[in-house]
Amino acid sequence: MPKSAAAEVTNVWRGHPAFAQLLGLCPLLAVTTSVARALGIAVATGLVLVLTSVLVSLLRALFARELRLIVYVLVVGALVSCLDAAMRAWLPALYVQLGIFVPLIATNCVLLSRAERFASRASAGAAALDGLACSAAILIAFVGFGALRELVGHGTLLAGLDVLWGGDGQLPGVVLFHGGVLLVTLAPGAFLALAALTALHRRYTERPAGATQPLPAGQAG
Repeated sequence: MPKSAAAEVTNVWRGHPAFAQLLGLCPLLAVTTSVARALGIAVATGLVLVLTSVLVSLLRALFARELRLIVYVLVVGALVSCLDAAMRAWLPALYVQLGIFVPLIATNCVLLSRAERFASRASAGAAALDGLACSAAILIAFVGFGALRELVGHGTLLAGLDVLWGGDGQLPGVVLFHGGVLLVTLAPGAFLALAALTALHRRYTERPAGATQPLPAGQAG
């Protein structure tokens, strides 16, 4: 039997998809050069994640256990295809900025991981809650990455945010200073930021090596 939805939601941050499991790093490293792009890909991924969890939960009784991975892939592929077409039609500027990483959502291991670990064994409501919690963790990571890289790399925040509601990406945002550190916006800077945030996450979620459990009362030396 699966753990309760409440227990899974509680553990989402401790087992963060990006910082603990190191899943879905391709869009995290490649797309998050600004808050606008980070928000776009995070919301798109979260939408597919929630819908996948709900559909897998609803369909799990209709197929043999041995076919589950095929079903997961078909569900994710269908949802991503619909999302790709919708973004092309209604958010063309954002779609151009995200490029190939919209269809590549179908290859994100986080979706298959949550479908197999929880959605395939839980009710639709619990699966939706789990998907929302995991999506929130992804959103925090992506937006944090995007804000850090945009601020240090370009000296701005929220620039081009209008692409999220159909604009052309010309919104200047908040200009804090001119110039920036180019390295932060490039691939090496993304890996350095990931290393720093992963270390910070583990510092506050894992027991330090060599730590010992406290002795029960009455057994202290």
